[in-house]
Amino acid sequence: MRSTARKDHPMSDTNPKSEPFSNAEKNPDDWTTGDEAMTGAQASYLKTLSEEAHEEFDDTLSKADASKKIDELQEKTGRGK
Repeated sequence: MRSTARKDHPMSDTNPKSEPFSNAEKNPDDWTTGDEAMTGAQASYLKTLSEEAHEEFDDTLSKADASKKIDELQEKTGRGK
């Protein structure tokens, strides 16, 4: 089998997934878009976690607040470990 990589553009020896970015775990309070409405994915997961934790689901949370609540409920329910 012949390589499709061009000789003038060799493949990098480093794997970007093996070197996490410094902002991968950025504090939600520092998010530029943290005050926007939570995403659909956040809302769906938060609703599931809220049901499992027997807590009321708040559909008015911002992205940042939803992220914090998800972390809190993951601790409470044992998910995300």
